[in-house]
Amino acid sequence: MPTDHKAQVAELIADYRRSRDQLGTVQRAFREVRETASSEDGLVTVTVGPRGTLVDLRITENAYQRYRAAELAQVVLQVTEAAAALAAASAARALAPLLPADADPQAVLDGSGDLTEAELNLRPPRADEDFEQQNWLRAGGER
Repeated sequence: MPTDHKAQVAELIADYRRSRDQLGTVQRAFREVRETASSEDGLVTVTVGPRGTLVDLRITENAYQRYRAAELAQVVLQVTEAAAALAAASAARALAPLLPADADPQAVLDGSGDLTEAELNLRPPRADEDFEQQNWLRAGGER
């Protein structure tokens, strides 16, 4: 029975294009992620982008009267953390359609994917494996 390789190649190309289109959709969704959180008293409002990057910070005049500088800084950090958690959840929801049903989108975004704790905790390089400090040029062009 002859195999129709042209049909197989055409189907592979079609699958690739569908995957690429889905990936484009997810990338656009990532870029559009914006999440906002406010302090309980509403004096501080933070908006972050897809990676929790601060894109807007609003502090009311009353905040300066209510909080000392260190307290206000702490409130800003707490509210930013809350907004970043919302952004991470939005990014995970955007990624989920591309992943297998049993995959954890947040683990993928965190960089761990399906790796075990042992796989993530790789041993540090030995001193003799550290090529960062190696001088690859020899004095006088010696070999």
